[in-house]
Amino acid sequence: MNAIVSTVMALVVTLNTALISTAQPAPRYTLFDLGTLGGPQTYLNLPGFPINNQGFVLGTSDTTIPDADYPNFNPFMVGFPDPYLVQAIEWQKGRLINLGALPGNNSSAVFQVNNNGVGTGMSETATIDPYTGWPSDHAVLFMNGRVVDLGTLPGGFESQACCITDQGLVAGFASNGTPDQVSFFGWGTQSRSFVWKDGVMHDIGTLGGPDAVMTIMNGRGQITGQSYTSATPNSSTGVPTVDPFLWQDGTMRDLGSLGGTLSGANWLSNAGEVTGQSNLPGDQVGHPFLWNGRQMLDLGTLGGDNGSANAVNDGGVVVGSADLAGSRAHHAFRWINGSMTDLLPAQGAPCSNGFFVNSQGQLVGNSTDCHGNALAAMLWDKGSAFDLNTLVTRSALHLTSAEYITNRGEVLAEGVLPNGEQRLAVLIPTGLVASSGLPSVVDSHPASIAQDATGVTSRLLDPRDFLGPSEDRLAARYHGRFP
Repeated sequence: MNAIVSTVMALVVTLNTALISTAQPAPRYTLFDLGTLGGPQTYLNLPGFPINNQGFVLGTSDTTIPDADYPNFNPFMVGFPDPYLVQAIEWQKGRLINLGALPGNNSSAVFQVNNNGVGTGMSETATIDPYTGWPSDHAVLFMNGRVVDLGTLPGGFESQACCITDQGLVAGFASNGTPDQVSFFGWGTQSRSFVWKDGVMHDIGTLGGPDAVMTIMNGRGQITGQSYTSATPNSSTGVPTVDPFLWQDGTMRDLGSLGGTLSGANWLSNAGEVTGQSNLPGDQVGHPFLWNGRQMLDLGTLGGDNGSANAVNDGGVVVGSADLAGSRAHHAFRWINGSMTDLLPAQGAPCSNGFFVNSQGQLVGNSTDCHGNALAAMLWDKGSAFDLNTLVTRSALHLTSAEYITNRGEVLAEGVLPNGEQRLAVLIPTGLVASSGLPSVVDSHPASIAQDATGVTSRLLDPRDFLGPSEDRLAARYHGRFP
């Protein structure tokens, strides 16, 4: 029987490989390295939506200014700290703009920009948070060449503004002055979500516990995130029960769980659907979920223990990652109408992750070595899997992860240079380059593969590659701490 099963499984894998590798006209892109503000690296900030259909691309760049506080840094400011101050950047039509920071020798970061050109983010304040000992930061708006301090909740020293609608509603999270032994990020005080409108910051409340931290806000002003439901820690996780929530017009709704005590929300579509990961009873494994407006659906896995749903488009197409049988490898998946499709990685990589899906059903993510090292940025389009390094103009930058894809097809990606420095890049479909006012530099050669001194293909650490229960994934999403 085992031999028969093995033969059938081998046939299924062969058929799936043939399906995903079906010859399709390969899309072509022009790669634009965003560059830096003089320092070595650029970064992406999560959560948020740092690229839009107006051609704005956002990130954070090293400057040449030494950080006087280093190595004491705020872990929310950058994903990979180095001894330089960083500044929020905006790239449009080939031009890199420094968005600045609050007065003083401070760093800043940007998460999202609305269609009116107003950005949201955070900036250090040149003060030290007495609860954490690291430099404190405040939520800010980047508008009309100014950096506007939105402050914090009463008594707090930390705040970040994640998202903004075209109507000017801002959402984020912040600390307050209430001591909290189970603070989401180790702040020492309660971690709360807020909305800011017309100069006033409002705490949106919790599901009954001390903390609630938002993940994303959609264009309708709905907010999703996760909240403690009580202040009593569970023996299985060491923290109180965490459920995802949906907030709208002053009301916070508990979206429930798949039976475990720790669940997190990753994305919220404009249709009001929420995706994430929820632990099963016992908190030993976690499954991807879709909350469809009525109930939380367990999307299952690809035969293994764990998975996570990372995004959903307005048509209900979900993208994420799930373990294969045996749980030693995981692949990206596409889920729609109750059916999960295995998205195989390209170039023989053992693992893959799906991060985002646009309205056209194009999916992006990365391939990895299954141990937290991103190998190549991936695109899945019309049944075919592509290593994006093979679809772009020649470049020294090796693309390790594709994070977002717009409805027009622009891709925001992370990459690494031969010397190991990290950069952000935008990949623009060749047909859009001229209409975007950018120089056409497309050639017929695939991108160069950056290599380090040992001759091994360069890679970047990607903590989201681990699909265990929800706790580690929540920490990875925010580049912060979790109790």
